[in-house]
Amino acid sequence: MSDQPAMAISATNITKSFKDTHVLKGINLAIPAGKVFALLGPNGAGKTTMVRILATLLRADGGEAKVGGFNVATQADEVRGVIGLTGQFAAVDEKLTGRENLEVIGQLYHISAADAKRRAQELLERFELTDAATRAVKKYSGGMRRRLDLAASLIVTPPILFLDEPTTGLDPNSRNAVWAMIGELVKEGTTILLTTQYLEEADQLADTVAVIDHGVVIAEGTPDELKDQAGRERLEVVVETDQDFTRAVAVVGSQSSAKDATTRTLQFPVEQGVHQLRAILDQFDEAHINVKSIATHRPTLDDVFLKLTGHQAEVEHAEDKKEKKK
Repeated sequence: MSDQPAMAISATNITKSFKDTHVLKGINLAIPAGKVFALLGPNGAGKTTMVRILATLLRADGGEAKVGGFNVATQADEVRGVIGLTGQFAAVDEKLTGRENLEVIGQLYHISAADAKRRAQELLERFELTDAATRAVKKYSGGMRRRLDLAASLIVTPPILFLDEPTTGLDPNSRNAVWAMIGELVKEGTTILLTTQYLEEADQLADTVAVIDHGVVIAEGTPDELKDQAGRERLEVVVETDQDFTRAVAVVGSQSSAKDATTRTLQFPVEQGVHQLRAILDQFDEAHINVKSIATHRPTLDDVFLKLTGHQAEVEHAEDKKEKKK
């Protein structure tokens, strides 16, 4: 019989408050080994608080959580032995060089000096930091520090890795490199809990997404399952002029699900595919309405979040402002 836990990470009814601010209000998670699980939500939703509890940096007020089969409250040392953590802010020594930071961390993990040097070089190359390897970190840009911080969390590849908004502040190339690195780690069997505000990131990387808002998980499923909650595929037609838009509304306005005069756009729920598109275009042609562009769109995770919460994912809540002061 296997000694491996059924779930790499599990949490049952986790609660946490800071004074009179209830940050977590009963979070339940079940994350299988070797998967990427994304906690998606705005600032202040409770994502970082949840990660800190799972990483033994913060005690929950209530509930139970296990990581790697170990209880985070009573077996903290064992939990720390199976996890890696990259927090929201780079935790590197500014006085040391990039290479020195990685080598020191390697030695803190009790690997040999030679192995620490080898691993440091591998990670410097992976994160495109070799040119800056001998430069003091205080001279690094914000994006370079972030990449170094990510590299530091991988000196010893843990079976479970927490990435708290890992690509915040990174340029597109660096973000793509991190995404590729996450894919490689999962292929090697690493379980990853990822928090993010980037809807594209959750869509790109996660096997399962939990949408969290105001300390509560309000939806969970695969990205495609969540998108299905946002409604059907939609047809978007943009016309050339304001006059075209006025005529289009008069001709097919009752069929559209949304209209935007500023962008001269009409949206239609896709129900009959190409036959529906042909019928709309025939009506436009008869009314001498000039079409600028036509596109079909599947619902996005942004659509899901907006439907579930009534606001965009990047909106900052009052809880976040309070939590930042803690």
